[in-house]
Amino acid sequence: MVVDDSTVARAVLSRMIETDPQFKVVADAATAEDAIEQLKTVDCDIVLLDLEMPGAGGLEKLPEILETSRGAQVLVCSSLAEEGAEATVRALAMGASDTLPKPGTGRFGGTFTEVLLGKLRALAKSGAVPKHLARTFAPPPPVVEAGLRSDRGGEIDVLLIGASTGGIHALAAFFEALPPKIGVPICVTQHLPGAFMPVFARQLTRFANRPCHVAEQGHPLLADRIYIAPGDGHLEVRATKQGLMASINKDKQPTGCMPSVDPMFASAAEACGERACGVVLTGMGRDGTIGGQKLVACGSAIFAQDEASSAVWGMPRSIFEHGLACRLGTPGELARHVAKRVGGHG
Repeated sequence: MVVDDSTVARAVLSRMIETDPQFKVVADAATAEDAIEQLKTVDCDIVLLDLEMPGAGGLEKLPEILETSRGAQVLVCSSLAEEGAEATVRALAMGASDTLPKPGTGRFGGTFTEVLLGKLRALAKSGAVPKHLARTFAPPPPVVEAGLRSDRGGEIDVLLIGASTGGIHALAAFFEALPPKIGVPICVTQHLPGAFMPVFARQLTRFANRPCHVAEQGHPLLADRIYIAPGDGHLEVRATKQGLMASINKDKQPTGCMPSVDPMFASAAEACGERACGVVLTGMGRDGTIGGQKLVACGSAIFAQDEASSAVWGMPRSIFEHGLACRLGTPGELARHVAKRVGGHG
């Protein structure tokens, strides 16, 4: 379903989507209220949702859209403007699966089509789409029974969290279950457009109930504060005589992600050895696996989100299939396990 108040945008987006025979636009709506009414009878797997529309708007009605759609994924198509970014990050925290920067009038070009279809394919292949659309795709390969590593426990100096598609909603659930004080700094790499990062930091400060900063070169990493990777660089952890410090690296990574989880994990392995803890939440692809191998080789633990609670079980699946995970679970379960590792601070 395509939900946008612009007749032209709905028509253009529908044409783009149906250039891939695996997709069919089954409905469109000019308001969130109209979308909700149609969703009572229309069976759809993905809702492409604009947030700025007449009436209540997509953001206010998002919880009702998610409930009425009976399990559909929501892909927010939003402006990159500051106001649009604020609403988009809130939508992602409320349960939207992914976001797509909306081009200006007349700029719906070939690259946008490729990105749009790529995001739709990722959501459809994730296994989280239970309806007719999922059956048009080849089933994902069976999970390799790699098993879980033993968790040797022990104190940690830093908590590292990587996430992508569906990650902001997962982060909200993770921090809701995490004690307000754990005694170590928290580094987060979330795949988001660069323009969203300051907004993401503000939102994360609110729903995580602790200070959050967009990391800068040389930033001291202080206990019980969150540091997020900037949109144009990878967040790395360095050990100094004064304590842990943030470093920003802009090198291209094998996964092509910017920012990438891999440098964060790999640098923490060098800086902290066995005294780090990694968490890989929902997301497409395999970002975090290369760095995770270095983290595990140093004796640190990695926890991964389970398939049932993930919007896209790509990144955590890769961690599991490579034999790097000590534990699979929902974000809340993983947070409670982290809390046991840092007992006495909560």
